[in-house]
Amino acid sequence: MKLTSTFKAALLAFGTVAAVTAQDTPKAVETTPVAAAAPKFTEPQLLETFGWFVGRRMGLSELGFTPEQTAAIIKGIQSSATGAEAPYKIDEIGPELDKFMQAKQADYTAKQRTKSDAASAKFFADIKEKKGIKSLTVDTASGPATLYYEILKEGSGEYPKASNVVKVHYTGTLVDGTVFDSSVERGEPIEFPLGGVIKGWTEGVQKINKGGKIKLYIPYQLAYGEEGRPPTIPPASTLVFEVELLDFKDAPSAPAEAAPAAEAPASTNGM
Repeated sequence: MKLTSTFKAALLAFGTVAAVTAQDTPKAVETTPVAAAAPKFTEPQLLETFGWFVGRRMGLSELGFTPEQTAAIIKGIQSSATGAEAPYKIDEIGPELDKFMQAKQADYTAKQRTKSDAASAKFFADIKEKKGIKSLTVDTASGPATLYYEILKEGSGEYPKASNVVKVHYTGTLVDGTVFDSSVERGEPIEFPLGGVIKGWTEGVQKINKGGKIKLYIPYQLAYGEEGRPPTIPPASTLVFEVELLDFKDAPSAPAEAAPAAEAPASTNGM
């Protein structure tokens, strides 16, 4: 994920959606008007929180902006809020802005990788000592990486293949135990092609059969790489997944390509 795309999208990433439903009051019943409750938060508090979300999505803290740099960013936001034109010509300053933000991203990634590498080294050293831990070497573009796993519950029947569609319940955490995603918490399993996800999943889930449960200890090379998925998954993060395989099936066959019709109208959906 390039920071510049995040930066450009940050101010478009927010919305507040409020849905209010009310039951119709029977006409035959007289009701006493109820005074509206006083707002719990003031307008300045709401706007301050909105500003916090904008800064969070822009990565002001993670990218290590100084107070002076943050003040310059705020100055630009204030100028934009008045409807003023950009302070500098975008076609001229754009390339330099991209370089600046990419350098910030690279510095952030390098620092996070150093931090993640240290945490992962200790984590895997401890994992190797656990009883029942197995390992699997997987080839990647940057070289071999080792996936560690343990079978928590044996299933039955055949094992899935990378070409199958699997239905699973799972919980994903960082090495410090922070939960970043969980179908269990959402209360709804997920179904997807096993070959279309991170390699740690593709390789690991093939080690259990239907009804089985596995715990995967996935190095970043088999997960989301050096970039991670900030802010949820930091760069170079080792991930831990507890996965229950509920079912699997063959992927649907791709539809046969139809012969082109004579004078067929051009597509209008951009596909």
